[in-house]
Amino acid sequence: MRAEQMQALLVQRQQAGLLRQLKVLDSVKGSSLRFQGKSFLNFSGNDYLGLSGDPAVVAALQQGASDYGVGSTGSPLISGQQLPHQQLCDEICDWLNVEAVMLFSSGFAANQAMLLGLCGEDELLLLDKLSHASMIDAALQLPGGYKRFLHNDVGSLQKLLNAQQQAGLSLEKSAVVATEGVFSMDGDSPDLSGLTSLCQHYQAPLLLDDAHGIGVHGAEGAGSLVNAGLSSSAAQCLMANFGKALGGQGGFLACSQLVADYLTQSARHFIYSTALSPAIAVAMTQSIRLCRKNQWRRERLNENIHYCQQLAKQYDLPLLPSDSAIQPLLIGDSNKAMAVSQGLAGQGIWLSAIRPPTVPQQQARLRITLTALHQKADLALLFQSLKALL
Repeated sequence: MRAEQMQALLVQRQQAGLLRQLKVLDSVKGSSLRFQGKSFLNFSGNDYLGLSGDPAVVAALQQGASDYGVGSTGSPLISGQQLPHQQLCDEICDWLNVEAVMLFSSGFAANQAMLLGLCGEDELLLLDKLSHASMIDAALQLPGGYKRFLHNDVGSLQKLLNAQQQAGLSLEKSAVVATEGVFSMDGDSPDLSGLTSLCQHYQAPLLLDDAHGIGVHGAEGAGSLVNAGLSSSAAQCLMANFGKALGGQGGFLACSQLVADYLTQSARHFIYSTALSPAIAVAMTQSIRLCRKNQWRRERLNENIHYCQQLAKQYDLPLLPSDSAIQPLLIGDSNKAMAVSQGLAGQGIWLSAIRPPTVPQQQARLRITLTALHQKADLALLFQSLKALL
């Protein structure tokens, strides 16, 4: 693309209120951050349980770097998979009651490996309409193609599964279903019980992205499937990451040993990427242990979620329906969303505007994300400020 074309596109995005600009923060700690020497309440982070700065997790990272170095020095199948990585895998297997775990440099890479590896050439992917960009990008590469069902609509999925079953009688083409445990932009969740029953009826494997559910939902934070009264094995493969509730970096797939052995042969994001830092692996093992043991973190987060919803009703600010740490306030117009975000910043509140193409046109929003470390006074200030600005 020529320079003048790039410049014209940048001008168009700026005029539409859609220009993305990188902001370099001084630091992010707990429920606050510093930017250009000023302190802000942070309502845009994903550190749902407040584990990223926990002293025990920080100490584990430091000890891991001292014992094993900063980098893994190679891909997992060459020299990258070391003792800390296996200990982390074992901890996750015990936590989620699965046979095998594969580690990745990011949740994005893990999602890509899951969909590209587990959707065969003769299989059609059926994907929730609001699935994450990592899943959509993978779907676009599938030789068997994909179709999207209406968001969290089991009836819509059933129609597609039924149509695919009828076509499969002559075409020998089956379906694979993919969805999320908690959707990142709306904060809502599917009927996983109904969805898994449907998948079992049609013998369609289920692939689940639980990036925003792991650590937050279910007993010991084991995720959305457990929260729905199901086992982790209800999905053929489950993707989650360390960069949200667990306060770290990287992603993983949890699955049967058969699936892991198969993906080890074919998952390019696993085979050809440098393995996760061993220091991060040590830190994430400690983070998961705290996540499992510290029920108070989930209790406090849930208290904040309920208080947030109470304040929204009190100030007549319509949040989208969500029982998760993600509480979106729909604004609509991108320029207005940016103006409100900037107004909040002037009052010491960091709340980023989410705009197209991340969300559909005319659905720009302020995506309030809560942590166990937020205080009630923080939430009260946020909603008082939102009411005044809106």
